[in-house]
Amino acid sequence: MEIDRYGERRPDFAGWLLMQRDRGDWVDAIADQARRDRAFPRCGTADDVRAHFERAQADGEALAALDHAEIDYYAY
Repeated sequence: MEIDRYGERRPDFAGWLLMQRDRGDWVDAIADQARRDRAFPRCGTADDVRAHFERAQADGEALAALDHAEIDYYAY
């Protein structure tokens, strides 16, 4: 868990991504993929998730969606 700018605990990036549902955007699509992937890290940083995607040979669109998700996460 990380601490947000208000001093509140928030889930790490991997946990946050797994909670994303019904957004109707690219983040929703990669979150669905992550929930189906048994090897997906259930907790970890954005770098951990990116490394997992790269090991799985994710395409450029998935990596772009991951970039978008990371921006949303830090704005959260």
